[in-house]
Amino acid sequence: MSIQIYVDGKFYNKEEAKISVFDHGLLYGDGVFEGTRAYHGRVFQFDEHINRLYDSAKVIALEIPLTKEEMKEAHLATLRRNNLKDAYIRTVVTRGVGDLGLDPRKCPKASVIIIADEITLYPQELYDKGLKVITVPTRRNMPETVNPMIKSLNYLNNIMAKIEANLAGVSEAIMLNQEGYVAECTGDNIFVIKDKTIVTPAASFGALKGITRGVVMKLAAEIGLEVKESALTRYDVYVADECFLTGTAAEVIPVVEVDGRKIADGVPGPYSKKLKEDFHKFAMENGTPIY
Repeated sequence: MSIQIYVDGKFYNKEEAKISVFDHGLLYGDGVFEGTRAYHGRVFQFDEHINRLYDSAKVIALEIPLTKEEMKEAHLATLRRNNLKDAYIRTVVTRGVGDLGLDPRKCPKASVIIIADEITLYPQELYDKGLKVITVPTRRNMPETVNPMIKSLNYLNNIMAKIEANLAGVSEAIMLNQEGYVAECTGDNIFVIKDKTIVTPAASFGALKGITRGVVMKLAAEIGLEVKESALTRYDVYVADECFLTGTAAEVIPVVEVDGRKIADGVPGPYSKKLKEDFHKFAMENGTPIY
């Protein structure tokens, strides 16, 4: 049976779920999105993801035609409709149908799309052996352009960096900000560990305040690591004792090589492995029940 897609209050088979060619989300990337996970019959960090979706919408002056509670119920209904207990949920809110001009006032009502399905971002081998990544020439958007804190449908900045990673034959790319400091990867936050201190770039350096990132910071503090949000340069990454990435889809994945430099001895470090295990345990035991 085809998966069922929520589009503006109704469910459609995957093959029949459509939007208008005049939707400004398609024409201009005018909209926002969110990625959420369900583990073992529970939606993980549900309120945090919904709040971030509405925050992104507020910043671009996009009025979502559902209350937060209605949005949450639509998510749960989508999971139930597809009989899912473990899933990745992609929520898209577009500006809606307008004309061929830019003016968002020509779009009378936003459109809400919810897709729930399985996802595998990286093969298991990379979780076991670690990622090789590179830094790329494409710089992270400045806050004065498309602020990286907004999860907007205009993701071309990240896609261009991902293309550079693909051409180099690696799975992920580190993006620097306009000043040359580490911001984040194309789809994940980045952490380094040095002398029992764990550091991740602050949002002011171009990083999204990832929800998985926040959970991992709390888990790191619980195992005795000093947690800091600070500036990072490539030097700091190259000489780190450990490095790993976090994201809703990726969860926690170790990095073992950056720009041809091995991180420490070139294998996943003990804290990275423990945080990966601790995060998975925490995610399996916490969340909003689906059924």
